[in-house]
Amino acid sequence: MGILYVVATPIGNLGDFSPRAVETLKNSDYILVEDTRQTIKLLNHFDIKNKMASYHKFNEREKVEKVLSDLQSGMNVSLVSDAGTPCISDPGYILISEARKNNIEVIGVPGCSAVITALSIGGLDTSSFSFYGFVPTDNKPKKALFDEIKHSKVKTKVLYESPKRILRLLEEIKCEMPGCAVCVCSELTKVHEKSISGKIEYVYDKLKEDPNTSKGEYVILISNNQIRKEKDEISIEALIIDKMVKNNISIKEAVNIINKEKTDLPKKDIYNAGLNLKDILK
Repeated sequence: MGILYVVATPIGNLGDFSPRAVETLKNSDYILVEDTRQTIKLLNHFDIKNKMASYHKFNEREKVEKVLSDLQSGMNVSLVSDAGTPCISDPGYILISEARKNNIEVIGVPGCSAVITALSIGGLDTSSFSFYGFVPTDNKPKKALFDEIKHSKVKTKVLYESPKRILRLLEEIKCEMPGCAVCVCSELTKVHEKSISGKIEYVYDKLKEDPNTSKGEYVILISNNQIRKEKDEISIEALIIDKMVKNNISIKEAVNIINKEKTDLPKKDIYNAGLNLKDILK
């Protein structure tokens, strides 16, 4: 039984390709590539002579059976994408899933990922994050995505977007989540790498002024938890005032009632909202 290697490739700077990755490709029986025209540049640079086989989103289902047969016969196969780590908004999931079902060993050779690179330099909270890939172009799934992002308690959300649609996306984020913190990265590890962070309004204005905005794929980080938290706190305070007025009761009594009625709200948040009101109404 052979081994399926999942090999990350540089997202720009060829110096990021590891010696282990080079040796893995050299020692594979063949390499599955997304676009032979792109991967040949990498192979030539590192003097890798192995043959390539096309494997992309339009043919991956029909290719799986042949690749599995080769692996089962004892061949070692490497999977790469045009840039970055396979399966992260790139083909590979179907093959890897089927390989595991057939008890074929799958080994990752780690390296570059635009998602992780952006998270590491973005300056936003990375204690939890969600990756959503490329933003849908149709309005209905795009609206569903924005709704999910707005209500998620995950600290940072990560999106991909093309240079042709980046300004439109930022404008939509500005409308949907005004005041949210973002970091927008493009051309990561390349000569013209850039990253801009700050409130969405500031970042949008900066990119709108930039004549080179239409170049390079984009990674967008979004953090709107502080905004959501502030809205939650305001709504809890409004609930307390509503109870006080309607029932002619004290802040403490209103807090106790809301604690019993609103089991979905953290008791600590309700308590803090009551303290805020006490300070306001002094």
